[in-house]
Amino acid sequence: MGTSSVTPKFRNIHGSNFHQELKKRVNNYFIENNKASTGNFSLYFKAGLLWALYIALYVHVVFFTPGIWVGIAECVMMGGLTAAIGFNVMHDGGHGSFSNSKFWNYIAAFSVNGLGASALMWNNKHNIVHHTYTNIDGVDDDIEIKPMLRMCPTQKKYLIHRYQHIYVWLLYTMLLIIWVFATDYTKYFKKKVGIVTIKKLSIFNHIAFWIAKVGYYFMMIVLPIYMVGFTSWLVGFLIITMFAGFVLSVVFQLAHTVEDTAFPIAMANTNNIENEWAIHQIETTANFATKNKLISWLVGGLNFQIEHHLFPKISHVHYPAISKIIKSTCAEFNVKYIEFKKMRHAVLSHAMHLKRMGVA
Repeated sequence: MGTSSVTPKFRNIHGSNFHQELKKRVNNYFIENNKASTGNFSLYFKAGLLWALYIALYVHVVFFTPGIWVGIAECVMMGGLTAAIGFNVMHDGGHGSFSNSKFWNYIAAFSVNGLGASALMWNNKHNIVHHTYTNIDGVDDDIEIKPMLRMCPTQKKYLIHRYQHIYVWLLYTMLLIIWVFATDYTKYFKKKVGIVTIKKLSIFNHIAFWIAKVGYYFMMIVLPIYMVGFTSWLVGFLIITMFAGFVLSVVFQLAHTVEDTAFPIAMANTNNIENEWAIHQIETTANFATKNKLISWLVGGLNFQIEHHLFPKISHVHYPAISKIIKSTCAEFNVKYIEFKKMRHAVLSHAMHLKRMGVA
């Protein structure tokens, strides 16, 4: 990975052994319980189920032309499944935690290509940039939604931001459409994610990028238009992508842009972030609805976002167990562990954060 000279560095200036102790305790959990830190049968079954449902719905909508209300309902479900596959299959695969097999991690990670997004660009944006420089303005691409949204205090404020907590929900429905048709290409041609340079792509990577894009456009645009007509396709395509975009956006944003999460600024004279990396991750991240098993199942454990950011190579199926270890260690080291008991509380906090950013 190439990086810009202005990317900040993390310095453990307080000499804390928090991260080392945390890793030791979590590693001991897997050793003592004789468990692999990657996915298990329940994850593989879920992955197969989600993809089977998505393919079945696609075939029915495109080739069997259901009635209008059934078709709309099925497109909504396809949108939800698009997000669920991203959360549960692609996400773990991209982090190498889906399986102990590199091959199946690769397959899981690249499954996102079938949903329109580029796995290559996602890896650079998410794994390399976001997971390293979480909530750091000017580096973390996830909070760079300018000029439409002001996500943190250091970003420029415009008059429109006074209303961002109202219009943001409509804007979120556009995430997948913009991702598939615009931002992937911006990163590909600029060879950067924000200020961070993307590692040079191989010939295979270039070919894979374009084959994936062309394949998606054929399966989701050309073939459906041929089978059901332009108007029916457009309505269905917008329902799928807008619902998926909304779900993806909300889950992503509840993790980092709520009232209690921090937006650290590097020290001017050294360009260092004051805290060590692990404490930085906890201070910039929040959990929500961790006792709700249905939400945890649907969002691939991303409601345990603190656990994910500290241990991205551990599959989400283990987050409920290791969260107890992390929470107790945070209490011991006096590190604030941010958690919302209900998802609606996190949604409200996100709205209040945006409202404050619009006027403060």
